[in-house]
Amino acid sequence: MAEQGQYPEYWEADVVLRDGGTGHLRPVSPADTEALQAFHMRQSQSSIYLRFFTYKAKLSSRELKRFTNVDYRDRVAFVITLGSEIVGIGRYDRLDDPTEAEVAFNISDDHQGRGIGSILLEHLAAAARENGIRRFSAEVLPENRKMLSVFADAGYEVRRAFDDGVIALDFDIDPTDKSRAVMESREHRAEARSVADLLAPSSIAVIGASREWGSIGYQLMEHIVEGGFTGSVYAVNPEAFELAGMVSYGKISEVPKPVSLAVIAVPYEQVLDVAAECAAAGVKHLLVVSAGFADGEAGLARQRTLVRQARANGMRVLGPASLGLINTRPDISLNASMAPVMPRRGGLGLFSQSAAIGVLLYAAAQRRQLGLSSTISAGNRADVSGNDAMQYWEDDADTRVVGLYLESVGNPRKFSRIARRLATIKPVIVAKSDVTGLQLPPGHSVRITQAPKGALDAMLRQSGVIRVDTNEQLMDVAQIACSQPLPRGKGLAILSNSAALGRVLADAAGSLDLEIVHLRTDLTLDSGMSVALPVLREAVAKALADVAVHSAVVTLLPSPGLTNDHIAEGLLQAADEAGKPVVAVFTGIMDPAQQAEGVLAVRRPEASEASQAQADAAGVQQAEGEGAARQPSGLPCFSSPGAAVSALASVVRYTEWAGREHGHFTMPAGVDTDAAHAFVSAQMARVVNTELLRLGPGETAELLGYYGVKLLPSLPFRTEDEAVEAADQLGWPVVVKTMDETLRHRLDLGGVRLNIASEQSLRSNISEMRSALEPYGRFELEVQSMAPSGQGCVLRAIEDPLLGPVLSFGIAGDAVNLLDDWAHGIPPLTDVDIADLVRAPRASRRLFGYQGLPRVDVAALEDVVARLALLKDEHPEIALVDINPVLVSVQGVTVLSADIRLGNPQQRTDSARRALRD
Repeated sequence: MAEQGQYPEYWEADVVLRDGGTGHLRPVSPADTEALQAFHMRQSQSSIYLRFFTYKAKLSSRELKRFTNVDYRDRVAFVITLGSEIVGIGRYDRLDDPTEAEVAFNISDDHQGRGIGSILLEHLAAAARENGIRRFSAEVLPENRKMLSVFADAGYEVRRAFDDGVIALDFDIDPTDKSRAVMESREHRAEARSVADLLAPSSIAVIGASREWGSIGYQLMEHIVEGGFTGSVYAVNPEAFELAGMVSYGKISEVPKPVSLAVIAVPYEQVLDVAAECAAAGVKHLLVVSAGFADGEAGLARQRTLVRQARANGMRVLGPASLGLINTRPDISLNASMAPVMPRRGGLGLFSQSAAIGVLLYAAAQRRQLGLSSTISAGNRADVSGNDAMQYWEDDADTRVVGLYLESVGNPRKFSRIARRLATIKPVIVAKSDVTGLQLPPGHSVRITQAPKGALDAMLRQSGVIRVDTNEQLMDVAQIACSQPLPRGKGLAILSNSAALGRVLADAAGSLDLEIVHLRTDLTLDSGMSVALPVLREAVAKALADVAVHSAVVTLLPSPGLTNDHIAEGLLQAADEAGKPVVAVFTGIMDPAQQAEGVLAVRRPEASEASQAQADAAGVQQAEGEGAARQPSGLPCFSSPGAAVSALASVVRYTEWAGREHGHFTMPAGVDTDAAHAFVSAQMARVVNTELLRLGPGETAELLGYYGVKLLPSLPFRTEDEAVEAADQLGWPVVVKTMDETLRHRLDLGGVRLNIASEQSLRSNISEMRSALEPYGRFELEVQSMAPSGQGCVLRAIEDPLLGPVLSFGIAGDAVNLLDDWAHGIPPLTDVDIADLVRAPRASRRLFGYQGLPRVDVAALEDVVARLALLKDEHPEIALVDINPVLVSVQGVTVLSADIRLGNPQQRTDSARRALRD
């Protein structure tokens, strides 16, 4: 919460506007007096009348002081600026009812229609909620239709009343499913538009273009021109009069027409000055190829200055140290990259960060003849990120499959949200190393995770993406997903001309959870091409005709007279006719002229589109999440049987995920969020700096109770008489436990005594227990009611600086830690996510009737998980919740112990207000 009268710097944000441009949003301050007066005087008489219900040519000194001096709690105002100019202002003033505030906006006439009002409303609502305000009201003239639409379209339940010529509005500002959906939809459109402008500029200026062969500026200019870019191209170099047969300009300001994209390839020291010149010239976006920003804190500081300067002037930045951009659409034909030739056109969109990884991906795609729709190299990922790229590819009809190589993750909560939505319509393949999120590559300035090992991978699985480890595995999966229809199920046909090879492949497929429906290993292909190819094609067609077969792998040793190209043509024809994917494996190829890997029998894009049109006309239906039918555009081929079946299994798992029900975010019954927020806010007053505050047993029980989780009461004691009194109060039979964090769960070490039914038994157990524990030290003891027997489980939730809330689940016992048998989820969790979570640990079989034991009440366990997920999602102040154990019986669950600790959290990376992150 902002301190009274203290400027809340953390409210500042760079924002993407509806048209893809950017602006800087910040709280107003007294220093804005002159800028606000200038803003007011630029407004038309009509706009001034609609805002103030009267016309005033200038604001009075008193009005200026009131509008720019706020306390950031009862009176809050935000401005959005472009450069030094204010282009929009929004404010709220708390009313007599402390939970209500009046809100008002004023948007520049020159910037109407850019979504500024809706962004201001989102940030005002977030600040108001932080300050305990729950409702906004406003008075609007009936003719102010634009402002009425801002309120009506925000997703809130707006109530209207007409009185004395004015429309009075009021609405609750707590986020709703509809308001979140509206925010995400606006965010999606704006960020997708900004990337679309980068990939489809109307004009390009290469700043640093050079005559020197081999220089970066020379190559960039050559690649743009030779790639056939359809827009205007300008060379900017103060030391040259002519470059590549065209006039060279000394500065960007000398270019005679507007520039959409500036490609900056100047020495590191000059980048900031060039970016400032671009801002003054009205350039829309920057592609910064120049490197050097990864050199220590000084370089990172200059990088942050570059991004801040660009965003404040409406520009987005790709880079620094970017490999560049490629868009293969014929009407754009953009190769603003270091790639020497324009790649083959196709359906794969590629995102990478460092230039080195970009080179690897580009080279692998070229080698495999894998067509690309577009590529984006983010370099240091200072601004434009993989999240932005996914927003664009979601709407891009040319992109059928998305591939991302992530070296760092800046906003994983947002990544999860966008990827989950995108993966329902297109395969999303993500390559990341085991240390992604744990350490940063040079030049990357984001948070790192402290979450348990596997939490980031769990987030990716929860999002539905196909997770791989290397760029080669990314391409393995991509060449199947891009070139073939997606499989409808696990049923697999394997055909081979080698019994041993077929058997090895079948074993590998079975270990990856594929179902071997058809296995034929007696193919005879030694009779020459004219005889062997029809035999092979017929065998594959017959296997694919089986309704239980959803895909086929054909693995072959070399046969005399047969070439891989001709085999691929025949297999592609069989796949085309069946509408099912076929993968080829060519092993033992010694002839370097024979291509054994990549996409063979490639169809031209126009041929694939014609085939697709015929399929659509025929009404062919093919499983692709919720997508339409797809026809093969080539045959994916491998030299390694293991790589082939592993890639195919990844695609099968994806289609199963895309075709399943993903569940709903539901609110458990009996939750009192208002009381919980008030309780946590009151407790936070006791938190000192970075220290954690551990809640006492009563406080823990109270907070859990607000979310419908009942903690079984326990009472500490010092003497045997106190223990008997506690047992009488709680009810017999009872349990005696040590209060030591470790030993309280160790029945084998004497830390727990169960089912004590009488006073005499209690006294003797206490004496024996103290003797047994003496080798470990002296510990306080407590009495607790005896719970129904059941399976012990552990629930733990933390606030991670990178991932935000992380929920972990395991079966109680040594194995959960010794074998790392944890399952992780990132709230918010749907009911399906929760069901998956409790079934993920290897030991979870004990919940479902194991070795003759009865099945426990899994539904009751899932209810507790849902409540804890909601608790943690709503309270970043909760640094840790540890519930150990949750005892799950045949009917119901019992929470025996819980530990909750509060701390001062960082701002989460994804929130209910749109903002670009550093």
